[in-house]
Order: sequence, then structure tokens, then C-alpha cells
Amino acid sequence: MAKILSLHGKVLKLDTRADIEPYLTADPTTLEEIHLGGNTIGVEAAQAIADYLKKTQVLKVADFADIFTGRLITEIPQALSAICDALVDKTSLVEINLSDNAFGGRSVDPMVPFLTNNRSFQILKLNNNGLGPEGGAVVANALLQSAVLSKKEGVPSNLRTVICGRNRLEDGSAPVWGEALREHGGLTRIEMTQNGIKPDGISALVRGIAACKNLVHLNLQDNTFGEKGSQTAAEVLTSWPLLETLNFADCVLAQEGEVSPVIPVLLSGSNAKLTVLQLANNNIDSQSFALFAEGIHEHLPALKTFEVFWNEFEEDDEGIVSLSGTLTKRGGKLVVTDPEEEEEEEEEKEKEDAEEAEEKTAAPAAEAPTEKGTFEKATDALAELLNKVSIGSSAQKA
Repeated sequence: MAKILSLHGKVLKLDTRADIEPYLTADPTTLEEIHLGGNTIGVEAAQAIADYLKKTQVLKVADFADIFTGRLITEIPQALSAICDALVDKTSLVEINLSDNAFGGRSVDPMVPFLTNNRSFQILKLNNNGLGPEGGAVVANALLQSAVLSKKEGVPSNLRTVICGRNRLEDGSAPVWGEALREHGGLTRIEMTQNGIKPDGISALVRGIAACKNLVHLNLQDNTFGEKGSQTAAEVLTSWPLLETLNFADCVLAQEGEVSPVIPVLLSGSNAKLTVLQLANNNIDSQSFALFAEGIHEHLPALKTFEVFWNEFEEDDEGIVSLSGTLTKRGGKLVVTDPEEEEEEEEEKEKEDAEEAEEKTAAPAAEAPTEKGTFEKATDALAELLNKVSIGSSAQKA
């Protein structure tokens, strides 16, 4: 059983050594995972954590997501530097998570020595850090230098997963990211969502990712492909024969009334292992869905989940109906409605039902009529009989 130290979500304010040391009592030499997310860590506490980390020998997971809430921009670089420097020589490390920390472009430099010189970790999570183009370029260059060092030593890169979404990477850092990912050709999972990357940047990025021949999961949702980016993506799709999940939702893959160049490639059989395909909100219309309906059997035989909501179609469209039937037979689903909207509607209905039930419970119960007893029934019968009798009162003459 893994030895784990977790303070996750305890919302602790850890400023000093005295604040954190009571939680650092486990034997560091046997520690395999540390999870400190959901707390706020100051410089002195971070230095104490660093001293503890230096003693670890078999550490695999270092989870420091969301540890700087409320901290000054002057504090974050010092605290981050202490933690990252303590992890540089950890050859057992598999995963590093620094997501949900507001680094911005000003606080990324402390990560550079770790990202460049620790070439053991396989999973990098840097999601929602506000890196911006400049900070993003610093991170990408550090990863690029790491790959260069590995190549000089004649050893392959160990990096397998990169998650770097919601960071405003934009076109300013996309080309260097493309170079970095190309050099880490063993990557199997890449997620770079909501980064404001435009067609030129997307083209540079996916050309780099094309070198990752073992890619299984690619998520570039909510970046702008446009005509240029879509064409480049179509050209490199054949580079990923092992791809199982592809998320190009909200990417402007097609112009209104046109078939995206990505679609014919997907229907050529180049990505036959796809099980999840997410193409929501891309101006895809009836003619494209007709192509999918025709080609899904032969060229997308493994597809189970196909998300198409917020595109241009009617629910009774022939292609949509055919696709839905095919996926249902496979035990899968054609998703034509936004799951978030469905969830909101369900929550609203549950709320209305609860309010209705509460109103019924609060309303006073109507009194049920009680059945009359034998005496009351006899009295009523006598009264009814007397009403039917006419009594004469005229006097008889003697």
C-alpha cells in the first residue's frame, strides 16, 4: 500500500515552519505521494516542506495544485523555488501537479531548473496558471532543453503526459510549444485547451505534435483553427494511428456551408482506434453528418461517443438519425445536447419538484367527512317522514 501524505482541501493557512511541521511527521524515506492542494503556503512553510522533500527516496506523486491562494506576488517565486529545487534530483518522481496556481509570467522562472534537469517525471500538470505567451514560452523552452539534454545523453524522454490548458498561451508561445512537444516524441496524452491560440499558432503546434506517433489522447478544445489550422490538422491526423480520444470542440473547424478538411481524413480510416470524438460547436452541417453516417461502419469501427451538439442540424436529420442508431447498437451514444445544459435542466426540475412537494406538505389536510352514527341516521329519517305528512287543523262542528 502506497505511503501517502495528504492535506488536500483542508483550507489551512500555513505561514511558518511551526504551522506545517506538525503535519510532516511521516517517514519521508518511504513516502510515495504528497498532496497539499487546497491550502495556502507561505515562504517559510514552503522551505520547511522543501527540507522534508529532500529526504524522500521513493516519491512518485508531488501534488502542489492550488497552494498559493491569497499569497503576494513577491511570496510565490520564493516558495515555488524552494519546492521545485527540492524535487530536481528525485529520479523516482512520476507526476508533478502545479495547476491552479496564479503564477502569471512573473513567477515561472523558479520552475525552470526542475523542468530542465529532472528528466524522470512522466506527467506534467500545469493547468490554469495564467502563464500568458511569455510565461508559456519560458515553460516550453525549459521542456525543450530537457529533451536536448536527454538526447545528448542518448536516452529517450520519459515525458508521457502534458496538461497545460487555460493559460493564454496564444500564438506567441505556440511555436516553441510545437518544438518542445516534437522533441518529447514519446508523449501519449496532450491537453492544451482554452489557450487563445489562433490558426498560425495551431498550425505550428500540431506540426510539432505530429512527431508523437504513440499519441492516444489529444485535447485542443476552444482554440481557433480556422481554415489554415484545420488544413494543417487534417494533414497530420494520419500521424496518430493509436489515437483513441480526439477533442476538437469549439475550434472553428469549418466555415459555414463547408465540409472541414478534417472530416474526410477521419473517414479515411487513418484513426480507426478512435473511441471518443468531440466536435461540438464547429459549424458542421447536414452534408458532413451524411458523410459520417456513410463512413462510420468501415472507417471508425471503434467509435462509441460522438459529441456533435451546437452544430448546424435538425434532430430529424437523416445523417444524425443514422449515426445515433449506429452508435446505440454499439452500446455508445451520439451526444446532440450539451451535457451541461441537460444537467442544469435536471437540477431546475429537481428544484421545482422539491418546491412542489414542500407546498403540498405545508398545506393543511382537508377534514374527511365522518360517517353518521345509527341514532343520527334514525333522526334524519323521522324528520324526512314528518315533512311528508300534512296535518289538518280545521275544527269539527258539533
